[in-house]
Amino acid sequence: MKESKHLGKLYGVGVLLSAFLIWLDQFTKHLAVEGLRGQRPFVLLPGVFELRYLENQGAAFGVLQGKRTFFLVVTVLMVALLVYIYGRIPVQKHFYALHGICIALFAGAVGNCIDRIENDYVIDFFYFSLIDFPIFNVADIYVTCGMAVFVVLFLFYYKEPELDLLAARIFPWKRTEAEGS
Repeated sequence: MKESKHLGKLYGVGVLLSAFLIWLDQFTKHLAVEGLRGQRPFVLLPGVFELRYLENQGAAFGVLQGKRTFFLVVTVLMVALLVYIYGRIPVQKHFYALHGICIALFAGAVGNCIDRIENDYVIDFFYFSLIDFPIFNVADIYVTCGMAVFVVLFLFYYKEPELDLLAARIFPWKRTEAEGS
């Protein structure tokens, strides 16, 4: 009973944080449309960083251009998977970072999906000219940072017993080695 009460609060927090992050992404894209579309790039640090409007019909590095249906299907599947995983992660302080990662990935996926549905493209506007990095947006930052933190946590923070617990919670149908065949 206590676990379900905490899970309800956790879902409430997740919904509120996701809504805020999605709003922030959409708001920054609105600002990009209003202030950057049809304009020359706005240079913040010459030779390093600028705001440059781009309508991206593909993914990072311009791959899969024009594959809107593919992106929508993959996004729906990923969002469903993230919601499932979010609810399966133990409701313990030690695992709150994983909940945060799910929220960031969810918000990033939904933020870009909204663009694809409304515009048939994603609005990108951050550009690191120093390294000629692909132009990106706030939703992309959520996904990239979420995945970076995920990798660090799994490589350096969580120990094997905790990873086994997570695997058992996320994949309850899979038997562990300790249970045998």
